[in-house]
Amino acid sequence: MALRVDWRSSCSLAGTVLKWLSVPTVAPLALAIVDGDDPLPFLVMFAVTVVLGTGLESLTDDREIDQREAFLMVALTWLGVALVGAIPFLVAGTGVFARPVNAVFESMSGVTTTGATVIADFGVHSRALLLWRALLQWLGGLGILIVAIGLFSHLLVGGAQLMETETQTRSVHKLHPHLDQTARLIWGLYVGLTVLTTVVLFAFHLAGLAPEMDLYNAVAHALTSVSTAGFSPQPDSIGAFSPLVQWTLIPVMIVGATNFVVLYAVTQGNLRRPLESAEFRFYIGILTSITTIVIATLALDPDIAMGLEPTLRHGLFNVVSMVTTTGYASANFDLWSPGAKHMLFLCMFTGGMAGSTTCSIKSLRWLVVLKAFRRNLFLAVHPDAVRPLRLDETVVDEETVRDVFTYVTLALVIFFLLTVVIVVDAARVGSPVNEFDALGAAASIFLNIGPAFGVAGPFDNYLAFSPLTRTVMIVMMWIGRIEIVPVLVLLTPEFWER
Repeated sequence: MALRVDWRSSCSLAGTVLKWLSVPTVAPLALAIVDGDDPLPFLVMFAVTVVLGTGLESLTDDREIDQREAFLMVALTWLGVALVGAIPFLVAGTGVFARPVNAVFESMSGVTTTGATVIADFGVHSRALLLWRALLQWLGGLGILIVAIGLFSHLLVGGAQLMETETQTRSVHKLHPHLDQTARLIWGLYVGLTVLTTVVLFAFHLAGLAPEMDLYNAVAHALTSVSTAGFSPQPDSIGAFSPLVQWTLIPVMIVGATNFVVLYAVTQGNLRRPLESAEFRFYIGILTSITTIVIATLALDPDIAMGLEPTLRHGLFNVVSMVTTTGYASANFDLWSPGAKHMLFLCMFTGGMAGSTTCSIKSLRWLVVLKAFRRNLFLAVHPDAVRPLRLDETVVDEETVRDVFTYVTLALVIFFLLTVVIVVDAARVGSPVNEFDALGAAASIFLNIGPAFGVAGPFDNYLAFSPLTRTVMIVMMWIGRIEIVPVLVLLTPEFWER
């Protein structure tokens, strides 16, 4: 049977990505040498990426692709980078990384910017290895930006139409008619935000305002905050740092989860562009409303007496962290009241703006769902009326609306199925996982949040889950990050057959 998809082109493009993955290994390699740690994990990583990437890249000289090849390329790239990215963890073999499933879990969590960790003792791992997991998240955030805004925006459910609505343009290339220019603009914004965050955090250290925030920590947290990813080299996450650091990272997370096309407009002098975006107003509205409820819940809880400033700070920080899918924690919110924890659980399903580094369902889809619901209520009263759905004065076509409802339904169904798998397997192995813990872990893994509740709380890890469950979670992080469809279409016979 002849295949309908040109898999060689897809693998060749994925090979190019893998080949260039060798470049960022230089940073942890240099740090390992400076610290006197074993450089072998990164030397092996460098060699494998160059050899494997070059080999795949040479599969074909004709790398013209259409939608089928693009689906396959996106799925293979994220999977390939996660598997290859696990090499330093495997070769180091320290702590939990003596088991391959844990190394792949950590790498997939990094590449998908999930932020869920299996590390139980941070002290046994070198600074270079912890820097590598931060770099994986930063690269994952940059990669999803290029996928979302550039060449593959048409692959996401409702992606092209919604992105066109958001940016008030009719081109999927968005910022520039040429993809390479689009990538450079995104790269410039992304690097600029990362450098600025690093400088600000390290300046606090030099001024004596944040003694713990040395240059290493400033770089690591800049990488994982701009990418809204959440890996921290500290076991207590951002709770290990001063309130000033926590207040500073709040706007960084908010910006990281903002559409980078909107951010680009701001850098070009259009300061009103965010306020002109219906999605941005909706996104900020979600943050404001949920934060108000959480802060009120904490303030009224007689068992929590943090004082005014800590209550405001921890309430705002952890809501922003959850909504933007960053996954940092400034406090152990697993000890909060059920009301506050349930609001944080709700945050997992929101997400930031489309065209950002954020994960989850995203605010733009929820905005379409709410507008469609309001329209249906109106049409129930006025059945003869014609009322198109609009975003930013632009009509959203009905196919896009149906795509959005399909995606949201798929996401919720997969979330519930993953919850069942976690509960059943936990009962099989006798793991101390209750139903709410399973719900939180399923949402956190599939929607790429990071921390959850109970055994997977903000200052804990995912080792309480069995190797089988962690293997399923690896697959779910992959599927969730590339937004379901590129993986599901690969499972249909029609995709492969002529």
